[in-house]
Amino acid sequence: MTEQIDLHRRHLLGAAVTTVAIAQFAMAGSASAQLSMTKTAATTIKPGTNTSFGPLKQVTAGVLNVGYAELGPADGAPVILLHGWPYDIHTYIDVAPILASRGFRVIVPYLRGYGTTQFLSSETPRNGQQAVVAVDVIALMDALQIDRAIVGGCDWGARTANIVAALWPERCKALVSVSGYLIGSQQANKMPLPPKAELQWWYQYYFATERGQAGYEKYRRDFAKLIWQIASPQWNFDDATFERSVTAFDNPDHVDIVVHNYRWRLGLAEGEPQYDDLEQRLAKAPVIGVPTITLEGDANGAPHPDPSAYAKKFSGKYEHRLISGGIGHNLPQEAPQAFSDAVLEVASLV
Repeated sequence: MTEQIDLHRRHLLGAAVTTVAIAQFAMAGSASAQLSMTKTAATTIKPGTNTSFGPLKQVTAGVLNVGYAELGPADGAPVILLHGWPYDIHTYIDVAPILASRGFRVIVPYLRGYGTTQFLSSETPRNGQQAVVAVDVIALMDALQIDRAIVGGCDWGARTANIVAALWPERCKALVSVSGYLIGSQQANKMPLPPKAELQWWYQYYFATERGQAGYEKYRRDFAKLIWQIASPQWNFDDATFERSVTAFDNPDHVDIVVHNYRWRLGLAEGEPQYDDLEQRLAKAPVIGVPTITLEGDANGAPHPDPSAYAKKFSGKYEHRLISGGIGHNLPQEAPQAFSDAVLEVASLV
C-alpha cells in the first residue's frame, strides 16, 4: 500500500454521482474503445449508515463451512460480493441493503480464514493461492444452488471475482471489480519492480519471513489499522467501524491463509497440485468476456494498476469509472452508492 499515512485525513466529500452515458457503455467494440475514464463522485447514502447485517448463515461448501450474510428476497437475482484483506464482509455493509431493496438476493461470504468461515478438516492445507479462493466461491454457489450470479469484489475479492468471470463465465452474469484486472501468476511476480513500487509491497516481503508471520500473529489489529490508513488516507473511519471488521481476523486460520497467499505469490510457498491446471490457465492472463464495470477511487493508496493497462482484458461491454471525493482502496465501504450503481447498471445488461 503506498506513501506515508496522512494523519489529517479529511472527511469524505458528499457529492452527486455523475451518471455515465449508458449508450456508450452498451456499445460493442474493442475494450479500449469502450474504456471510459468518466470521473464520478460518491453520493446519496452516507457511508456507515448501516452497522449490522443481522444474524449470519452457515453452509457447508467444498472444504469449508462458510459464514455469510444474506439480504433480499430468496428468489431475487443473485449478487455475490467478495471482500479482501485486511477487510471483511463489512466492506459491503451499506451496499448490500441498497441492492436488496432493489430486489436482489445478496450474498456476502467470509473468505477462507476470516470470520465464521471454518475448514471442515484439520488436515486440509491452509492454502491462500489465488485459484483456491475462486474455487471456494464456485463451491458456495453450488451449495446455495445458484447457477449464475453477478459477482463483485474489492482487493482479494476483486481478484477472485476476476477469476470466476474468466474461468467460469457460465456462472458469472456480470462483473464489478475495484482496481480492474488483478489476475496474476508466480512467473509474473518474479519480475522486479522499480524501488518505489517495491516499497508499496513492503508487507508482502515482511510476510515472507518468520518474523513477519510472528509479527502479524501478535499485532494483527495494529497491522490492519495501519493498512487501512495507508490504503485509504482520506477515509475518516471511526473506532466502531474498525472494530466491527477486525474481529474477523480472530479466525484461527487467518494468519496462515494471509501469509501463504503472499508467499505463494512470490513463489516461496507451494500451492496444491489439484489447482495447477487452473493456475496455468490464469498465468496466461485470460480475457474476461462478461459485461464489466471497473472502479477506482481517486485517493487509493494501495498498489493498483493504471486502468489503461487492463482495458483490453475485458472483451465484452465494458466501462471504467474513477470515483472522486477522496475515495481510497476500500471503495465499496467508502463509496457504497457508486459501487451499488455499478452493480445495478451491469444487471440491466444481462
